[in-house]
Amino acid sequence: MSAIDARLAELGITLPTPAAPVANYVGTVRTGNHLVISGQLCFNNEGKLAATGKLGAGTVTVEDARIAARYCAINILAQIKAAVGSLDKVVRVVRLGGFIAAAPEFTTHPMVMNGASDLMVEVFGDKGRHARSTVGVPSLPLDATVEVEALIEVA
Repeated sequence: MSAIDARLAELGITLPTPAAPVANYVGTVRTGNHLVISGQLCFNNEGKLAATGKLGAGTVTVEDARIAARYCAINILAQIKAAVGSLDKVVRVVRLGGFIAAAPEFTTHPMVMNGASDLMVEVFGDKGRHARSTVGVPSLPLDATVEVEALIEVA
């Protein structure tokens, strides 16, 4: 068992089968030592969206959305492993980009995105610390509350 697989087991995380693209794109693109991960929705272990609806509209809480962002990060890990064979090949999580479905008056997007960011640090330690953007959007595919994309440096 690899070191990162052992860490995932300690955290009680089982990686899902990576989601297949639903349109004309691919889940990952490797260029040199960089792996770009397409936006991952917040599918949970049962293959259902962990949160739907908009923040600030009374349909989802910040805590629910933070957990949903964590599921997005788990799905990113699954994509990385499928693309390069082992999460131990991750040199650095370079960047995460988060999209949060929210009403215009919602302003605590960073608290939601911490669900994904915190997981990367839990799994990779300092190699998981990254640059980040978090933006509010009026809607996401399938009415998901959160979507996260990533840029990963790999060996």
